[in-house]
Amino acid sequence: MNDSFGGGGFNASTAGGAKDENKAEGVLPLMVRHILESPEAGIQLFGFQYAMVTFVGIVRHIDHSSTKVTYRVEDHTGQVDAHLWLEEGDNMNIPGVLINTYVRIVGSVRSQGGSKAVMIFKIAQVDSPNEVTTHLLEVLNARYKGEAYAKSAGIAGGAREGGSGEGSASGGGFMDNEANSMGLSGKQLVVYKAIKSHMSDIGISRKELQSKFPHISPSEMQSITDYMTQEGIVYTSVDSDHFLCVDS
Repeated sequence: MNDSFGGGGFNASTAGGAKDENKAEGVLPLMVRHILESPEAGIQLFGFQYAMVTFVGIVRHIDHSSTKVTYRVEDHTGQVDAHLWLEEGDNMNIPGVLINTYVRIVGSVRSQGGSKAVMIFKIAQVDSPNEVTTHLLEVLNARYKGEAYAKSAGIAGGAREGGSGEGSASGGGFMDNEANSMGLSGKQLVVYKAIKSHMSDIGISRKELQSKFPHISPSEMQSITDYMTQEGIVYTSVDSDHFLCVDS
């Protein structure tokens, strides 16, 4: 990955500065869906606000005009338009990006006519398929590191222990809406929230889920986890009895 993009991981000192000075700083790795569902107030994660985002996707359409180049970029979560504004003489320096190739973009999120778009700061073609996988790991790592730092700093919404807050992901801002959009309800919903809120690199075990919800029979728990696995909502990690959320 090109380190100049600054898309990797979570910088605790930068995030602290963003909160202390009440201004957005840093670059947050995201999926396209997170960009589309971001609030009007800006990109936030566990109380910290970010100035820019970075994401990786495949270019589906390119539109050239005298003032800008618009790229429609897609990943497995959605599509978003990204605009590269041109200054006089820049037409000779347009990046050599082709349709149906992967790119990494760094930019700021803006609302246009009720929809989200990205104003490009940097764009470059992705030459290695490993960067696509690496970006998914960066998104997960940023969330885990962000939540851990918020907890250690005592920021509201960082902790999710006990009571009605268990699994609610209230500190996650725009990452909160997956369950509703997936049509989960009742016991499916509470199990999903428990999987999503569990802080572990290998996920939560079936045994832990069963101990959290003794009112759910083992056979029903099996049916719930099987359904969410088949639907691509969660996936198994180290074995068939440990679960992680796809969009955590």
